[in-house]
Amino acid sequence: MKRNDLLLQLASDRVWDMIVIGGGATGLGTAVEAASRGYHTLLLERGDFAQGTSSRSTKLIHGGVRYLQQGNLSMVLDALRERGLLIRNAPHLVHNQSFVVPLYDWWEGPFYGIGLKLYDILAGRLGLGPSRLLSREETLLQIPTVEPLGLRGGVIYHDGQFDDARLAISLTLTLTDLGGVALNYLPVTGIIREVGFVAGVEAQDTESGRLFRIKGRAVINAAGPFVDGVRRMVDPEARELISPSQGVHLVLDGSFLPGESAIMVPHTDDGRVLFAVPWHGRTIVGTTDTPIPTATLEPRPLPEEIDFLLSHAARYLTRHPERSDVLSVFAGIRPLIRSDAGSDTASLSRDHTLLVESSGLITIAGGKWTTYRKMGEDTVTAAAQVAGLDERPSVTATLHIHGWQVGGDPIDPLQVYGCDGVKLEQLLTENPDWRAALHPRLPYCVGEVVWGVRYEGARTVEDILARRTRALLLDARAAITAAPAVAAVMAQELGQDRVWQESQVAAFSKLASGYLLK
Repeated sequence: MKRNDLLLQLASDRVWDMIVIGGGATGLGTAVEAASRGYHTLLLERGDFAQGTSSRSTKLIHGGVRYLQQGNLSMVLDALRERGLLIRNAPHLVHNQSFVVPLYDWWEGPFYGIGLKLYDILAGRLGLGPSRLLSREETLLQIPTVEPLGLRGGVIYHDGQFDDARLAISLTLTLTDLGGVALNYLPVTGIIREVGFVAGVEAQDTESGRLFRIKGRAVINAAGPFVDGVRRMVDPEARELISPSQGVHLVLDGSFLPGESAIMVPHTDDGRVLFAVPWHGRTIVGTTDTPIPTATLEPRPLPEEIDFLLSHAARYLTRHPERSDVLSVFAGIRPLIRSDAGSDTASLSRDHTLLVESSGLITIAGGKWTTYRKMGEDTVTAAAQVAGLDERPSVTATLHIHGWQVGGDPIDPLQVYGCDGVKLEQLLTENPDWRAALHPRLPYCVGEVVWGVRYEGARTVEDILARRTRALLLDARAAITAAPAVAAVMAQELGQDRVWQESQVAAFSKLASGYLLK
C-alpha cells in the first residue's frame, strides 16, 4: 500500500465506477462488493480505517438474541446466515464462541432454552453448534467465576467472535487484491454535481494538504454515524437520518472470566443484553445504550455508564471488579435509524436503510458488523442501477477475505494475520530486534509496527496501537508506555524526524488517557 502511488491515481482524469465515502465496516464491505464485481472502485476515509465505531464493537458476529426476543425473525435470520458465511470466509478472524446464560429463576430454563433452540433452527446448516440446558455443576465448569448463590443451571449456545479492526484491515487488503484503491486520511470535503446530479467528490489529503477533484459514476455515502454530514454537502436542508446511541465496554484481566465460555445476561435493568466475553486474553464487559445528541469520533463514557457495567458485572461474577481493575474503557456510536415515534435507542432498529437521493447520492446507513456484506451487496446493486453500469452478480458470499486460513489458535497473536503470518515471520528475520516485545503486558512485537506501516497503511502511532494491534483496548497504560518506541520505529519507516515523533507520542498519550478510569 504505497500511499504516493495511490495518490497519483487520484490526480489522473480517471472516472471511477464507484466512489465510497467511509472506511468503516459498511464502506469497506461496499467497496469490496463493488470491486469483486469488476467495478473500478475508490474508497476514501477521513481518518484511519475503522477508526470510529467499527473498531469499538462488542467483538461479536451474531444473529442477535435480543432481536429474537423482540420478534424480529427476519433480521435474525439474515444475521445468522451472514454469520455462517463470514466464519467460512474469514476463519482467521472469526471463530465459534460458546456462551452461557446463567439461570437463577425456575422459569428461565424453559423460556431461554426454547428461545435458543429457535435460534439454532433459524441458523440451519450454517449453525455453529446446538444449544442445550446445563446443570448447576456443568454451568460452574463452563464459567467458574459465575455467581453461585441461587444458581440453578444454565443454557449454552454458540455465536461468532472476531477482531473488528483486524477484519477491517483485512477487508482493505481484500479491496486492494481486487484492484480497488483505499486511502485513509483523505476526507471528502465536497460533492461534485453536474446538471444537478452527483458526479464525483472533492477531497483533501490530510498529510500534504493537496486537493483532489475526483470523478465518479456513482457516489456512495457509507460514513456510518456521520452520513448526515455527507448528505448535507448535497442538500443543506436534508432531514436527519441517524439517531446516535453510545455503547461502552470495560476491559478487565482475563482472570475475571477464566475458561473458554462467555456469559450472556439476556435482560439488564435497562432492557439490554449484557455480555462478559473472553477476548485476546482479556475480559470484555458490555454494553450500554445511551442516546447522545451528536456523533463524535472519540466518544467518552459517562460516569453512570461505568457504574452500570461495574454493578452488573458484580451481580454475575464472584470477583467484583473495581475501577482500579479496568485496563481500558472504550465507547462506540451506533448509527441507528431515527424513528418518528421518538422511541428510546434501545428499541430502534439495528437493520440497515438504503436511500437514493434525488441528486443520485446513494446513502447506506444503520446495520451492524454481522450484516456488513449483505449491506454492501444491496448498496452496490442499487448504485449500479443509478449509475447505469452493467449488472453483475454478487460473488462475496463465497469470497475469501485476505489472509484466509483454516485452523490456528484464536489466542495466538499472529492468528489475525492469517496466511500473512508466514510473511510476517520472514520480516522478523531481517532484524533480531524486531522480535522484542512492545511491552511486557502486551502480546505484540516491534516487527508488527514495521509490518503495519509497510503493508497495512498505518500512518500514526494511534493506527498501530489502536487498530493494527489492539494494545490500546487491551491495556491503555501499557500502550501509553509503548508509544515512544512505536513512534521511533514508524519515523524510521516513514522518513519522519524527532519533532514528528514527539508530536505523535503527545497526541496518542492524550487520546489514550480517555481510555483510563481516573
